[in-house]
Amino acid sequence: MLDGRVVEVGTIGNEGVVGMSAYFGSHLDDLETVVQVAGSGATTMRVGTFVAERERRSALYHIVRRYSQALLGLVTRSAACNALHEVEARCARWLLTTQDRVGGDTFVLTQEYLASMLGVRRSTVTLVARGLEEQGLIRYSRGRIQVLQRQALEAAACECYGVVRGYFDRLTP
Repeated sequence: MLDGRVVEVGTIGNEGVVGMSAYFGSHLDDLETVVQVAGSGATTMRVGTFVAERERRSALYHIVRRYSQALLGLVTRSAACNALHEVEARCARWLLTTQDRVGGDTFVLTQEYLASMLGVRRSTVTLVARGLEEQGLIRYSRGRIQVLQRQALEAAACECYGVVRGYFDRLTP
């Protein structure tokens, strides 16, 4: 926002593409991409090469096309979720999505960053994380989160986690 506030509208992992505006032949200056969890595995491609593959309608074109459908579902669902669901359920959804993208039970994540992603104050994240920890669902210490009981965390999450996961399971290879 103009005042500097940010909120997450999508989480992209190894199934995804950053810079989708190039796919659609445009550029959106006011969007920001943030690497939330450091790691290896990302691949870069020059925009010109990407556009040429799109125009050739190669296999990459079809993969990105299906991915863009799933991403649209994610963004749409995120907007509704942020407006309609309690922060505890949204936090559980966000932690599960991050765990899926990272591919492991433990990841680095500060409360400040999580607050920004959920569109709440850091003090709210402290309370929510403490509640999830007291239930034995996660362990949170010094910016490090470990998911202890995934099934219970899924039960604590809002319906959006399963719906969005279904989009990606159906539409991405």
